[in-house]
Amino acid sequence: MTSLIDTITARYARWDGAGRPFTVVATEVPGTPGPREALVRVDLATVCGSDLHTVSGARPSPVPGVLGHEQVGTVVAVGDPAPRCFDGTPVTPGLRVTWSVAASCGRCDRCVRDIPQKCRELRKYGHLPLRADRPLTGGFATHCVLLPGTTIVEVPAMVPDAVAAPASCATATVVAALRAAAADLAGRTVLITGAGMLGVTAAAMAATAGAHVHVADPDPARRERARAFGAAAVGEPAGEFDVAVELSGAPAAVATCLDKLAVGGTAVLAGTVSPGPAAAIDPERVVRGLHTVTGVHNYRPADLHTAVGFLAEHQGRFPFAELVEGRFGLDELDAAFAAARTGTAPRQAVLPGE
Repeated sequence: MTSLIDTITARYARWDGAGRPFTVVATEVPGTPGPREALVRVDLATVCGSDLHTVSGARPSPVPGVLGHEQVGTVVAVGDPAPRCFDGTPVTPGLRVTWSVAASCGRCDRCVRDIPQKCRELRKYGHLPLRADRPLTGGFATHCVLLPGTTIVEVPAMVPDAVAAPASCATATVVAALRAAAADLAGRTVLITGAGMLGVTAAAMAATAGAHVHVADPDPARRERARAFGAAAVGEPAGEFDVAVELSGAPAAVATCLDKLAVGGTAVLAGTVSPGPAAAIDPERVVRGLHTVTGVHNYRPADLHTAVGFLAEHQGRFPFAELVEGRFGLDELDAAFAAARTGTAPRQAVLPGE
């Protein structure tokens, strides 16, 4: 059923480029979304590491724009026809949801090959040029318009907003990385480099799957946090590993993952999302070791569904709620980014409605 709302007043934080403060803008937008679209109130968003890279100038992004791509929200209105969740649940007003980092066309050669995260017509939330007539394209806003081709997943009531929000980027990306690493991690030795949001999430998922997990990170506090998320060992890795997952983006960590692979091992590189120095690779070692080296960027629709399910099932076992701190309004977004650079938790919470 089409939702019958004439217009709504929304607010969004406009990003005007590196080194410039955010500007909060009020706008009137149609309350009735287009076909297969949904209008969602953003209840909580988190400041992701890639948001920090964008604001610092290390990651290119259209200017001006609306950043933010980790969030949870409540459906306000839907178009005609209405979209459906990944599992087929109708999207209706009042439904609590999270959504994918990008919308895919479903028709191009890449979508047909089951890599919709690299769609030829990909539209990525938090990374789109600002259009005055359709500005609600990121999580740092009171509302977001979900486009056709967006994966939408219902969030169970027992999962707090702060736990659910990172699912749409960090958690789902980890699902994709571990899926690329091995069909079955039970009994495998897994090295994870980087103990930020992705690293500790990967430790929890790999440990739950029955792997022996070693987490490497130069920061002692982050290493200790990894233990709470299932890491059996932390610090400098010794020996060889069946699986190495690089989630920090540090060139030295990439080299470590490649150097520590056992015969038949797989290295998954997912942390390097900004330009940097090239990593050396010994092709003879790859050949003789029967190594697989693969990259993961974004994720498939099923990965987001799996991510939300994992958080719902295991939030009691692992302290996911401790990974998000702060409570910043939309007008305090600059302070939220400052806290994200210095805070003890990997994520800072932004509540656009406050």
